[in-house]
Amino acid sequence: MGKKGCHTTKESARVLVEFMEVAVTSIVFLKGVYPARSFSFLGFPQPFSGAFQRRRYMNMVVHWACHPQLSGYIHSAVSGLLPFIQKGVVDRVAVVFYNAELVPMEKFMFRLAVNQSYGSKVEERDLEFALRAFLIKLSVSETLTKPLPAGCDWEITAYFRALPDVINQEQRLWIPTDTKLWQHPPLITPIKSMSSNPLKLQLYLEHPDPSEPKDHTAPEAS
Repeated sequence: MGKKGCHTTKESARVLVEFMEVAVTSIVFLKGVYPARSFSFLGFPQPFSGAFQRRRYMNMVVHWACHPQLSGYIHSAVSGLLPFIQKGVVDRVAVVFYNAELVPMEKFMFRLAVNQSYGSKVEERDLEFALRAFLIKLSVSETLTKPLPAGCDWEITAYFRALPDVINQEQRLWIPTDTKLWQHPPLITPIKSMSSNPLKLQLYLEHPDPSEPKDHTAPEAS
């Protein structure tokens, strides 16, 4: 993260986006979507030479995506949210795993808020310590998740508090999703949360209610 110092609110949002790129990659690795000798990106088979590699981030070892299309998708999707997060219009960011019928099987949800009116600067070491705790919890959260059926895929979905204005081409990557809605409130499993200025962040799992019907028709809005 570079030289230690203090961050403004906008700089803190940038650190949050950088962290979320690493967290999303960690989630995809945790779920084992791309096992050894097999790699399919968003439904399309790809030449496989290892999808992840280990690197240091925030003074801990994490997994980074090294396949160009995988890393490019995660980076473009998450970094495209930065101006929207800085404006405070992003409510949640989800990593959604869904089956062949586009029905969600599991969601890793990041609920976030950036206090736009916070005038003080934030110590980088404090922000790094708080966000690193999320990565540590993620690395040991496999027992909280559910096994995915064969043929599952995934996507990054954002939920906005207000319809955002599209500013540049990178942000145009955010389009309505075809993933379907659950018809009943989900089962929620908390993983980690922080509540401090200027950032508030919650990470939790969502799973379908056991009474959820097998047939879904309504697409989910993002």
